[in-house]
Order: sequence, then C-alpha cells, then structure tokens
Amino acid sequence: MAVNPNCKCGVTCRGRLNETIGFIGGGNMAKAIAEGIVKKGLVDYKQLIVSGPRDGSLEYWRDLGSKTTTQNGDVVCDADIIFLAVKPHILPSAVANIYETLKKPIKGKLFVSILAGITLGALENCLATLEGSRVIRVMPNTPMMVGEGCTVFCPGQRASDDDIALVKTLLETSGVCKQVPESLINAVGALAGSGPAFVYLMIEALSDGGVKMGIPRAMATNFAAQTVLGAAKMVLESGKHTGVLKDEVCSPGGTTITGIHALEKGGVRGAIMDAVEAAAKKSAELGQKK
Repeated sequence: MAVNPNCKCGVTCRGRLNETIGFIGGGNMAKAIAEGIVKKGLVDYKQLIVSGPRDGSLEYWRDLGSKTTTQNGDVVCDADIIFLAVKPHILPSAVANIYETLKKPIKGKLFVSILAGITLGALENCLATLEGSRVIRVMPNTPMMVGEGCTVFCPGQRASDDDIALVKTLLETSGVCKQVPESLINAVGALAGSGPAFVYLMIEALSDGGVKMGIPRAMATNFAAQTVLGAAKMVLESGKHTGVLKDEVCSPGGTTITGIHALEKGGVRGAIMDAVEAAAKKSAELGQKK
C-alpha cells in the first residue's frame, strides 16, 4: 500500500490501494462499503470482484466495471481481502460454495465479516480448512455511502497488525471507525447499524408533522433532514451534553418545551431505547441459529 505523506484528510491515508477487494454477496451493505471506498479514491470499481447466487442480480456491479461471478471460490481465489456480505443464515451455504468452486489451493486470505450476530469463533471454524485464513468482524452502516459511516471492528485471533491497519484504512475513510471488544459488537450494531433506519423514521415523522401543518412535502422533508443534520453536528462539535443542548432550545413556557412534553407523553424516549435493545437481542439470536 502506497503511503501519501501529503494527506491532510484527518484519517489514516495510505493512498490508492493495489489490493483486489472481494465481496461474497453484493447487496446494500456491500454497495455502501464499495461506494464509500471508491469515492475516497482508495480503489476503483475495476479492483472489485463480487459474487451472488444469480448472474442477473450482479448487473449493478458489472455496469460499474467490477468483475462478477456466481462462484464464491472465484472471489476467494482472486481477492486479497474478502468481505462476507451475505445474510447470516446464508453463511453455511456461502462457505460451502467457496469449497465447491475453488479452482486452486489458496492460503493466507483475509476475510472481513459484516454478518450480524455471527461470532469470530463461528467464522474461524467455518473457514478453518482454508490455510492461514484470518478474520476480522466489522459492523458498518449505510451512511458510508456519503462519507458519514459509523463502523466498529474486532479482529480474530490470527489477524495481524497489517490486517487491522488495512481494514481500518478501508472503513475510516468513510466515517468513524473504532476497534471494540466483540462483546459490544451486537449493541453497536443495534445503535449504529440499525440506527439510520430509526433516524429515517424520525425524519419522516418530522416531515409528516410539517405537512400536517401546511408545509409542502418536499420542503418539509428537506427541512427535517437538515434539522437532524444540524442537531447532530451540534452534538459532535459543541462537546455539550445533549440535555444541555435541548435546554438551550426550550424557552420557559415556549413552543419547544410544549412539543417536548408531547413527545414524553408519547413515550418516544422509551420507544427508541426499546428499539435499540430489540435490535441487539435479534442480532444475538441470529448468531445462535444453525
């Protein structure tokens, strides 16, 4: 990996990567990761190889210049780093397809799993017969597409410092990327991985409220999204506690505190907490299924 000594982007920057990046599974999360690293100039789409169960489902990738295949073994043979990006219940058949379609012996491959709930131990067991394979478990989110992702990762027993540096380079260029103990992955996945969907629901609800009060839909959605973006930046850049920021908007006897009262009566705070808890529990359940 070539290092760019002039980089001032504020993240680990090693210039353009020479590695071939593979995706077993080409769905929305694979697209988000790929779009994020391509937009940042780390790789081109022609450096990607993507597999899927049906050739027709891979047209998106071919149109971008990526190599595609229905054989997972091709991805493992050709790529230097392989993202496992299938649904958790598909993992056994996806790995079986690797073994069935390998055209030559391979060793020393780095696998990066984005599968919710599937532990490092389970992943390492699945890939144990691939000599020298290493695993890193990550939990990204779709805002990587616009450079505002929030990703955590946990390296497996055989992952090297170079492996960790490579994965971190790939992921932190599209947002925040932090190493955490595996015990926190499901919780962070619920908060940051599922969180964007929760926020989209809130933006939609704000927009609905605006429409109810006479604001045109497009304007209401734009204002709602910008309001959420601005509030998030206030939290990240001011260093103030969210409660303090809320109080700064709530004048005594004013409109905002009246609206906050309505939200509290509706149980919004508890509902959001319940959503994170439910998503985390579901992630753990997915890892227990055979």
